[in-house]
Amino acid sequence: MFETVREDLRSTLDEIRAAGLHKPERVIGTPQNAAVAVTSGGAAGEVLNFCANNYLGLADHPEVVAAAKDALDRWGYGMASVRFICGTQEVHKELEARLSAFLGQEDTILYSSCFDANGGVFETLLGAEDAVISDALNHASIIDGIRLSKARRFRYANRDLAELEARLKEATEGGARRKLIVTDGVFSMDGYVAPLAEICDLADRYDAMVMVDDSHAVGFVGPGGRGTPELHGVMDRVDIITGTLGKALGGASGGYVAARAEIVELLRQRSRPYLFSNSLAPVIAAASLKVLDLLESAGDLREHLAANTALFRTKMTEAGFEVLPGDHAIAPVMIGDAAEAASMAELLLERGVYVIGFSYPVVPMGAARIRVQLSAAHSTADVERAVAAFIDARAALGTAGA
Repeated sequence: MFETVREDLRSTLDEIRAAGLHKPERVIGTPQNAAVAVTSGGAAGEVLNFCANNYLGLADHPEVVAAAKDALDRWGYGMASVRFICGTQEVHKELEARLSAFLGQEDTILYSSCFDANGGVFETLLGAEDAVISDALNHASIIDGIRLSKARRFRYANRDLAELEARLKEATEGGARRKLIVTDGVFSMDGYVAPLAEICDLADRYDAMVMVDDSHAVGFVGPGGRGTPELHGVMDRVDIITGTLGKALGGASGGYVAARAEIVELLRQRSRPYLFSNSLAPVIAAASLKVLDLLESAGDLREHLAANTALFRTKMTEAGFEVLPGDHAIAPVMIGDAAEAASMAELLLERGVYVIGFSYPVVPMGAARIRVQLSAAHSTADVERAVAAFIDARAALGTAGA
């Protein structure tokens, strides 16, 4: 039987390659940092890394590594169990309490990933008599999580408050028992920030709850790095925050839901990804606690990241590149054609800058881009070298403006 399936799969893979949509995996032979050594999947050698979620440069921070080593000795390697059986250690409860305090929420529940966190919320909280209203550009994990729920589904155009209100009216007039507005805090492919204050105003008007996936914000967005709710002054008005430990907060893995106490308690009782997945590895929990310690004095890191971001965006715009507007460390350089974006990424790698071209279905057809992600680990010279590499790669590619 599989021989027939094999030919179908090979045909599909050939079509993906022919369309310029194939996603090769480059292998690095060093820890995650501003510079990494590529060992396969492209030009070998040390290159500047401008495509990681390592926003604060903590993925290889010596204090985080030391905390992880100490945790191995104290807590062991893995739990070999789910939380409600014998998979809960003191370190898990401590991390949940610290995250709750940091994010200004009543309680927190840990998951294996933020994908699992988003996958566990909607089915648990919403039934057929409820409604979820979702931003059109929300992360795939939110979309998949909503699909697991029997709730009525409404979608509004990215950050379009008028359409959001129309969908809220529609849900209300349809007799929805509960209404949940869900949005990314920062949209990962664009770097756009959700207008949370206005979203919370609409939620108040239509008696809806608000959920924010703040994976690309917690740690470095907002005066204290507490994310988009802090940035917009609505920490006390957001009901559910989901996020990851795998980006600015050390870059390993793991996710969480920080929310009202009753919501978290119900998730502990009925959320399937929580009930049927192994506990977060204790070494990650302990290292994440060290990250939260470091965030208390990370103002200089956030300032340096902001300066790097502003420099890159300004220099690239001056050089004639189209960079989506904003001030987030995600700086999408718009290319348009998928094959051209992939080619430019390869040319940049040859010039010592590691980036990735994103194309359909990750982004809309015809809107291919290179998503550059700045880090506090980058020096000013690193940023300037990246801009120079873009200019040189464009010339080699023969694109307009070379």
